Amino acid sequence: MDLRLTGKHVLVTGGSKGIGKGIAKGFIEEGAKVAVVARGEGALKQAKLELPEVELIQADLLSEKGREEAFQQFIGLFGEIDILINNVGGSNGGAAAETSLDLFKDAMNLNYYSAVHFSQMALPYMKKNKAGSIVNVSSIFGREAGGKVTYNSAKAAMISFTKSLADEVVKDGIRVNGIAPGSILHPSGNWQRRIEENPEKMKKFVEDQIPAGRFGTVEEIADTVVFMASERANWVVGATLNVDGGQSRSNF
Repeated sequence: MDLRLTGKHVLVTGGSKGIGKGIAKGFIEEGAKVAVVARGEGALKQAKLELPEVELIQADLLSEKGREEAFQQFIGLFGEIDILINNVGGSNGGAAAETSLDLFKDAMNLNYYSAVHFSQMALPYMKKNKAGSIVNVSSIFGREAGGKVTYNSAKAAMISFTKSLADEVVKDGIRVNGIAPGSILHPSGNWQRRIEENPEKMKKFVEDQIPAGRFGTVEEIADTVVFMASERANWVVGATLNVDGGQSRSNF
């Protein structure tokens, strides 16, 4: 299937490793022109070694100024934006009663406000072209308990934002959707660390919690994101799709 992505200009936030890097690779393989933005210089350099075609943008995405500078650097490289992948994120804190308000704010800033901000910056370019696609990478824990409360709250907000923005801008030729990954295994992720710390516990976790019987892969997430961003998913608007091997217990 031709996804019609050749020459499209794609920005992936948090794209230097893990799921973000996999998404960048997926778009490059489809002929798109891709830039990734992340904070860590070492991870960005490694991404460039693995994906020579990718453009690198270094920025602190917790900072409003950092996000603005990163977006303007992207526009400086490509002149326009066709596809935005809001992937940057992370978890912090612990039990709600024991987690400081500052950690809640940081989680919202990184996981949620970054997506809102980048979307707002991308929309004028997409509206001018009467075309564009935004995909927000959320989590199954944005719909149900299971992750850390700071992360869950931010991802739940992202899912709500995805639907609201989608309905607002579809008339302008812009589609906004999301995906909600389950437990995905990759070398830089928390699940790899937990396997190394306690392999038997993680084996039991998979048996009990993931009907498919294994962790998901970066490629499985990337394939879904690339399709959702493409014209082949033209009638998908405002959806956040679980990509989890059946892990989620929700029925929507």
